[in-house]
Amino acid sequence: MSTTTHSVEDIKAESHRLRGSLLESLADPVTGALREDDQTLIKYHGSYQQDDRDIRDERRRQKLEPAYQFMIRTRTPGGVVTPEQWLKLDAVATRFANHSLRITTRQAFQFHGVIKRELKATMQAINAALIDTLAACGDVNRNVQVAANPLLSKAHTDLHGDAAATSEHLLPNTRAYYEIWLDEERVAGSGEEEEPVYGDKYLPRKFKIGFALPPVNDVDVYANDLGFIGVLDDNGKLAGYDVTIGGGMGSTHGDAETYPRLANNIGFIPRQALLDVATAVVTTQRDFGNRVLRKRARFKYTIDDHGLDFVVAEIERRAGVKFAAPRAAAFAHNGDRYGWVEGEDGRWHLTLSLPAGRIADRPGAPHLTGLREIANVHRGDFRMTGNQNLVIAGVPAGERKRIDALVRDHGLDAGNRAPTALARAAMACVALPTCGLAMAEAERYLPDFAARLEPLLDRHGLREAPILLRISGCPNGCSRPYLGEIALVGKAPGRYNLMLGADHRGQRLNTLYRENITEAEIVEALDPLLARYAAERQPGEGFGDFLHSAGLVALPSYPTHVQVDAASAALGEAA
Repeated sequence: MSTTTHSVEDIKAESHRLRGSLLESLADPVTGALREDDQTLIKYHGSYQQDDRDIRDERRRQKLEPAYQFMIRTRTPGGVVTPEQWLKLDAVATRFANHSLRITTRQAFQFHGVIKRELKATMQAINAALIDTLAACGDVNRNVQVAANPLLSKAHTDLHGDAAATSEHLLPNTRAYYEIWLDEERVAGSGEEEEPVYGDKYLPRKFKIGFALPPVNDVDVYANDLGFIGVLDDNGKLAGYDVTIGGGMGSTHGDAETYPRLANNIGFIPRQALLDVATAVVTTQRDFGNRVLRKRARFKYTIDDHGLDFVVAEIERRAGVKFAAPRAAAFAHNGDRYGWVEGEDGRWHLTLSLPAGRIADRPGAPHLTGLREIANVHRGDFRMTGNQNLVIAGVPAGERKRIDALVRDHGLDAGNRAPTALARAAMACVALPTCGLAMAEAERYLPDFAARLEPLLDRHGLREAPILLRISGCPNGCSRPYLGEIALVGKAPGRYNLMLGADHRGQRLNTLYRENITEAEIVEALDPLLARYAAERQPGEGFGDFLHSAGLVALPSYPTHVQVDAASAALGEAA
């Protein structure tokens, strides 16, 4: 393996359009790892090199290299896949990965546990499902989120189409992905392709886009670098978008120069301006983003460093548009609707709560097998949600009983029947044992912590209170913890920062309440707050809102909340 250390900017510039020495790394039989620079480049192809941290120390004692493995992430705008695609991805999970599919908070699939010598075959099997992994990671636009709300069928179709077009438009222009993984023959100019959007060094950091459709903010649109909030005309047709810029969840413990931030709504555009505006935003970040300090390289910091007015003017100049005044975007909540709902086209949609998005066969809960059997008979599609849940979508009324029976027989309704509303809606990142950044448990800890809170909620009569819990193994914020009414952010094994006070619409960040505390201390801190909430809340008042109205938590110093208009506030209280 290479021992030379290069900066990420140098690696990108010298990579021959994301090729590097990946072919040589993959062919090296001596190690299960890639060369150091290639570990950066493979992210742009949709994969991360990891190792099993549960056995890292034991392997070190045995003088063995770490148990290297690869996580692969799909590019699936809006998380929509056909039953045929589902079956092929299921086969990938059982043949090459760890016999599980995982739905991410960005509506993609993640496969874990793929070893290097099977990495290429895995990529080819994913491609055979007519799905790719290009740009699912790295300093480029990543998987585009799209509202999973199935009720407004026509508007959702248009929204998803616009999001898919945006995803395609912002793909890197290199043929490296196709040459390395799909054996496309190299042609003249290979490695020198023009990158009109990304340039020679791509973006300074990762970039995330979300499309929301009120009244449900299920994609947490204000947490994205770039957001498009659908605006419907009087006939319910998609007329255009409010554009939001500058959201982002990542931060670093104890570093005031880093912080989560919610996006600014900079105004309305008609649908036909969508791709021009998206390109202008991305290229503005390309040219003005910080390429010296990666911790300050996200678009949110570019806006704060240069000023919102400057950035908006630059976007308007590049796109050749003038933003109109924002339209009222009334969000009721940022959760999912569990169970059956009927769309405006008469088809039905079943949303299943899947804790942390993990789909596997476990004793008494053969979820992977169950969804495989559903895919064999389902006539609609599957939609992953931004909350790590799954919608079995487009079911004819006459097929509901068959779907219900398969769901029941395979325990797929267990999440929907969780004993508390908090457990049904909770989210967690992967964290240990595979994420190299994790400081504490998250996905594996979520069921235990939700169960630990159950007696507390029961005692205070809050079993059905829709309190939003999110757990993250580190401060990078993959589970969007800073938008949780209650959030645990990993600080060390068994210790977390307790964050409180976000709203249930994704329009206000939480704040640090207690730092570096244990589970017992977390429960002790929450008990009196939940007691007061149960006794003193106003009708329809969320837990995070109550903490602010009662003066129990304050807003942090960084940009924290979206200005809520009267219509949005009223809708939120009525939800």
